[in-house]
Amino acid sequence: MIPLRDSNPSGTIPAVTVSLIVINTLVWLYEVALGAQLDRFLFQYGLVPLRFVVSYRLEGGVADNAIVPLFCSMFLHGGWLHIIGNMWFLWIFGDNIEDRLGHVRYLIFYLLCGIGAALLHVAFNSGSRLPMVGASGAISGVLGAYLVSFPHARVHTLLIIFFFIRFVELPAYLFLIFWFLFQFLSGTAQIGANQDVGGVAYWAHMGGFGFGILLLWIMPKRRRFQ
Repeated sequence: MIPLRDSNPSGTIPAVTVSLIVINTLVWLYEVALGAQLDRFLFQYGLVPLRFVVSYRLEGGVADNAIVPLFCSMFLHGGWLHIIGNMWFLWIFGDNIEDRLGHVRYLIFYLLCGIGAALLHVAFNSGSRLPMVGASGAISGVLGAYLVSFPHARVHTLLIIFFFIRFVELPAYLFLIFWFLFQFLSGTAQIGANQDVGGVAYWAHMGGFGFGILLLWIMPKRRRFQ
């Protein structure tokens, strides 16, 4: 399922959402320009679970091996489809959560969801030597917040099932529950698999989604949403 747009206009200019999209895009263009140096860059600034776990023993300590990658990995991507998909989801769903929380709280919310997603990924892949990169953990938090905030908003969706292709309009709760179930089933199927085989960080997606719901419940909202 590919979301095309939602029928839930924002009441404010989504300055933070747009800024995040611009920053992620600029970082991606920098990655492209690195050429042969890209792998080294991703291993340095991506979140490597094993390095994170033993960071206190490594040169550079916790700062270089855990804290810096924890934040930087949220702005790195592994391919054109990776960044386009992430930024598209952020564009469709992020403006309404920014509108609900306010600009500053939304930015804090986004970063905390990304951190929570990364930590869950580490918990389920603690022996992995591969870097995790991508904004999808933080964006999954936005999706979780959208589910509980606007469950009945309509999401115009391109539905593709093998050769069956159709445009449909789904309630947000149905679209997002299907999305979460796919992450859960895929993540469960990965349990016990070789942790050094690359792939989608499904547990990061689920972690971000759950943190998004929790944080939205905890954080104060803009007055008109209370």
